[in-house]
Amino acid sequence: MLRILGVSRSGYLSFKKREFIKNIKPTRKDKLKILIKDVHLRSKQIYGAPKINIEFRQQGIKLSEKTVGNYMREMGIKAYYIRPYTKTTVDPDFDSNLKKLLKEQFSPEKPNAIWCSDITYIHTQEGFSYLTSIMDLFSRKIIAWRLSQTLEAKWVVECV
Repeated sequence: MLRILGVSRSGYLSFKKREFIKNIKPTRKDKLKILIKDVHLRSKQIYGAPKINIEFRQQGIKLSEKTVGNYMREMGIKAYYIRPYTKTTVDPDFDSNLKKLLKEQFSPEKPNAIWCSDITYIHTQEGFSYLTSIMDLFSRKIIAWRLSQTLEAKWVVECV
């Protein structure tokens, strides 16, 4: 059979030996995949290819970011993106003072006796917009409102 294919016996046996060793001995790629998975799990699945590559460089493993990304894709590993927390307000403790002013009487007996205001945050593609509204507590109707791009006291004063 080897004669028909034009292959020497030693070449065939060498090929078989290489295939056998290849199947038993893990390749560099397999070892790197294990290392990538280990770093990814240690980072609580947050690290992507760039950060894994930085960690490899610190350990002395030279590998391109693209290769790390390709191996991650082959293994079906993705980094989870954690959206940064956006602090919308500074929460001063005004509630206790306001409750004392109204003496918890939120149902006035005549119109325009008590007004209340509120600022609502509206998340848009450009960032936050702020809706300031003033409501009459007797009729529960909005008396005035103002939409602004910044959270400044002048918009509340302008609304009043």
